[in-house]
Amino acid sequence: MRCWRRPGKTGCDIQLKKLLRSLVAVFLILLAVLALPPVRLRVEQVLYPRSYTAEVELWANEYDLDPLLVDAFIRTESGFEAGATSSVGARGLMQMTEETFLWLREKIAPDEGLTFDDLYDPAVSIRFGCYYLHLCMVRYNGDVATAAAAYHSGWGTVDALLRMEEHSADGVTLKGFPYNQMHHYVEKITACYSAYTRLYGGEAAAQN
Repeated sequence: MRCWRRPGKTGCDIQLKKLLRSLVAVFLILLAVLALPPVRLRVEQVLYPRSYTAEVELWANEYDLDPLLVDAFIRTESGFEAGATSSVGARGLMQMTEETFLWLREKIAPDEGLTFDDLYDPAVSIRFGCYYLHLCMVRYNGDVATAAAAYHSGWGTVDALLRMEEHSADGVTLKGFPYNQMHHYVEKITACYSAYTRLYGGEAAAQN
């Protein structure tokens, strides 16, 4: 940027102000465009995508789950990365540990020869994840927040909290989540599920 001098101001000062005004104008135009409903909807759908829809619909229907809830779990657990592996060794789209996988395999696939590595297959991960989520929903009376806490922290942890009056009024659902990781996870699941329902709920209802 070439500068020149004038009384009280340099050419750089003037050019910089012009540049800043231009940037502000561009920013305001972008905000206006993003405020348009079709554009805003598309941006939100990019942030909350639906992938592996056929498998999600299949196993959600099989285990009496809302497919959009399954989407919320997949987005939260793995960000739709089929090859995801957590720091504790949980694998796949729905992030399942080997212990949980082996327990569920005895229930739904005892003779299929599936191994822990098969959780990297989206179809297997979604099938097993949906079944486990179904068990959590049934065990905790269909309460999404309590089921999410159980999916994340285990039944034993949730059951112990349910026996404490300060955490549960009915012994079936939690009214608070005292552990930071659990609390953060439940907040993410419920917010994500709300977003999916808002963005795709009408579409799902139309398909039914």
